[in-house]
Amino acid sequence: VQLQASGGGSVQPGGTLRISCAASGFAFSNYAMSWIRQAPGKGLERVSVIFSGGEATNYADSVKGRFTVSRDNAEGTLYLQMNNLKPEDTAVYYCSNLNTGWRPEHWGQGTLVTVSS
Repeated sequence: VQLQASGGGSVQPGGTLRISCAASGFAFSNYAMSWIRQAPGKGLERVSVIFSGGEATNYADSVKGRFTVSRDNAEGTLYLQMNNLKPEDTAVYYCSNLNTGWRPEHWGQGTLVTVSS
């Protein structure tokens, strides 16, 4: 199983960024997927979840209305569109597939997002 996040970088407050996660080695279209982040010196926070077919999503209150999760099952790719970024969004962002208990089953290498003026 491989989950490779990419697209992170530095952006000013109010800016936008889209990060991606390329998945392989498992039946991507059969799994709900999640973005999870870890800010410097803080614990893990589940940012968003998307059902296997993309038919439903949910978000942490901290990002609701600003972030949008999507997926391309044909390409095996997960996306996170991040708008109106805030300094508190600075974190390493990881993607994971979720097991039937809605817990992360595999983790990918994260991508760093830095929001700073």
